[in-house]
Formats: sequence, C-alpha cells, structure tokens
Amino acid sequence: MGEYNEYTKSWVGEELFGARQKRAAKIFQILEKHNPHSKTALHFQTPMQLLAAVILSAQSTDKKVNEITDKHLFKKYKTPKDFARAQPKTFEKEISQIGLFRSKAKNIIASAKMISRKFGGKLPKTMEEMITLRGVARKTANIVLWNAYGIISGIAIDTHARRLAQRLGLTENDDPSKIEKDLMALVPNKKLWPQVNTLLVDLGRSTCIAQNPRCRKCPLKAVCPSSRV
Repeated sequence: MGEYNEYTKSWVGEELFGARQKRAAKIFQILEKHNPHSKTALHFQTPMQLLAAVILSAQSTDKKVNEITDKHLFKKYKTPKDFARAQPKTFEKEISQIGLFRSKAKNIIASAKMISRKFGGKLPKTMEEMITLRGVARKTANIVLWNAYGIISGIAIDTHARRLAQRLGLTENDDPSKIEKDLMALVPNKKLWPQVNTLLVDLGRSTCIAQNPRCRKCPLKAVCPSSRV
C-alpha cells in the first residue's frame, strides 16, 4: 500500500515513477520561472569562508550568519590558515550570537587545521574528501563543492528541502541521504541539481513555511498534493 504521508494526509508510494518524474519536472520548471536567479544566500569570498558560513548556518538563518560574517568575521578570517590559527575562546565569542556556537567553532577550526595539514591549504574538491572534515556531511559538501568550484556531486538536503520534498510528494523518506537519492532519480539532468536545493529553500523560506504554509500564494498550488487551496 505504500506509506502514510503526514503532509498529504494520504497513502503514497504507489505513484508510477514516470508520472512522478514528470510532475517533478513541472514543479522545478514552475519554480525556475518564478525565481530564475535562485542561489545560495550566504555571503563569502573564499572557499574556506563558504565552508565556515555553511557550518554556521545549521539551525540558524542565513541572514544572521551574513550579519556576523559581513560585520567582522570574514574581514579577519579568509584562508584555512587564518581559521586554523584562530584562538578557540576568541572565535567562540566572535560567533556567539549564533546557536551551537561552541561546537561550530570547534568544527570550523578543526576542519581548517585538517585542510592546512592534509590538503595543502586548499579545500578538497571531492565529496569523499569533503566529508572527512569535521562537521561536514553531504549537505554541506554539496553546497561548498558547487558554489566554490562548480562541482556537482548531488543535491543538498537541508531542513527546507527535506520538508518541501515531502510536502510535494517527491519522497516518502525522512532520511536526508535517501531523500537526496530520490530527488536525483527524479531530476536526471545533473546540471539542475544545485538549483533543486536553492529553489526549494527559497520557496520554503518565503511561502511553504513549516507552520501555516501560504498555499494561496504558492506558485505550485496547482501541482502540490499538499495544497490547502
């Protein structure tokens, strides 16, 4: 019978793959037309700054991260060497306005040291190497590889992408790695994978919010199985 989807309030899982793939194509066609310049909202100038920003953004808003990095953090820290030399207590204080700042400081400094020691001071360019860094899983690696190097290894699944993929009936899974595989199968054109994340994130922030989604204003209301319109 499939699985019960808490968002669509119905049993799902039996939709033919071809039909779901066509619906996915329609969804992202609409979103791209509605938001043609979708991209990461995080500010950065160097690959290491991007890695730090993505780590900082976990369970925080990109707006808050940008406020801190634009104001002082990225004026002081630019390269892996800069971050590796940071004093933990000082760095914690510099990012203390962000949630989980202590663990994030440890992850960023440890990753910078590993990059300096093991990768010659340059961020690695493969998924396999990226996820060996402290605090870096596939989501972070996907975002950094694409935005820093133009390398596409998968689809970044954050809280917004996860929620919308489920609401749109594109997956019955809850695990980010499984959701990523589902979306990659539904969007066979690898060149579109970076935009799959940013388009879902943008819609998740503006319209398809976690509580009380604004379905009447959503460009996907005609194709979304969870639409309340």
